[in-house]
Amino acid sequence: MIRNYLRERLSWILLVIALQLLLLFVAAIDRAIPFMPMLYIVFLSLLLFGAFLLIRYSKETRFYQSLAAWDDTYDLSVIAAPESPFEGVVMNRLSEQTDKFRKETSQLVAQLEEEKDDLMSWIHEVKTPLTAMRLMIDRMGDEPLKEQLRVEWLRIHLLLDRQLHQKRIPFIENDLYIEQVKLEPLLFQEIRELRAWCLLKGIGFDVNLPVQEVLTDAKWLAFIVRQLLTNAVKYSEASDIRVESGISPEGHAWLGVSDGGRGIDAKDLPRIFDKGFTSTRNHEDPAATGMGLYLAKKAADSLAIRMGVESKPGEGTAFTLHFPRSNAYIHTLGM
Repeated sequence: MIRNYLRERLSWILLVIALQLLLLFVAAIDRAIPFMPMLYIVFLSLLLFGAFLLIRYSKETRFYQSLAAWDDTYDLSVIAAPESPFEGVVMNRLSEQTDKFRKETSQLVAQLEEEKDDLMSWIHEVKTPLTAMRLMIDRMGDEPLKEQLRVEWLRIHLLLDRQLHQKRIPFIENDLYIEQVKLEPLLFQEIRELRAWCLLKGIGFDVNLPVQEVLTDAKWLAFIVRQLLTNAVKYSEASDIRVESGISPEGHAWLGVSDGGRGIDAKDLPRIFDKGFTSTRNHEDPAATGMGLYLAKKAADSLAIRMGVESKPGEGTAFTLHFPRSNAYIHTLGM
């Protein structure tokens, strides 16, 4: 800040120095004026001027130092009170702009909330005809056509479900209910939902769950598992998807989902949880949205679940959910 202060006052400093040099120049060419006393006066003047700058520095920079340290909130009370007319002008403009931004932000938040509510209402309304369509499909006699329609119905259902949870994730803390969740019924329910798709692609499941329960939120764990299973089915053909559980050497329960699909390139692994990222190798794939793993990771982070991934191109991908121990879980979520 002191460098900026000197740069701000540079013109005044140069003016004072120029005036003192002018006095010395006049004393040097005018024999009637004693040079040494004038030199002494100039020295004292510059010394006093330096002390004046030092004293004024803290007073004149207090407002701007507080302004530089101002965070991105709209709290103007942390800014020092203006002590000069120009500082008052800056403060008045800041107050006006802050009030304007507050109003605009409130309007935008209200608008987003209204749009979110409208979208949630629309999703719930669409579920009614989707349920009717499912019943109609189940009554069809043409089995090959029935299976194809079930798969397309399932895709629409999963897209709506993902959209619904995407809107809920920012407020996930308000929707958590931590309890001991039984893995087997949760997994079998998700596998049943994907049955038509799996039959079409010749995919089976190998489930081995030595650890039967984990401490988490059942609804959001089901959402995470749904994204992992959907991803595994989407990129696999005529192979088994393995679902396993266990206890790590550190004492953490874990749940793994692995497939024998096309795998993920090593250069893509650090980015697979980024919003909208699909793939560099299959970038033209229209089925990829880049949202499933992103949302799953967001939900897992909110549940203090560590999500790991290992993959090799052509050999498949393995996702692992590491659950925190109960005491660590309570500490992490501030329960």
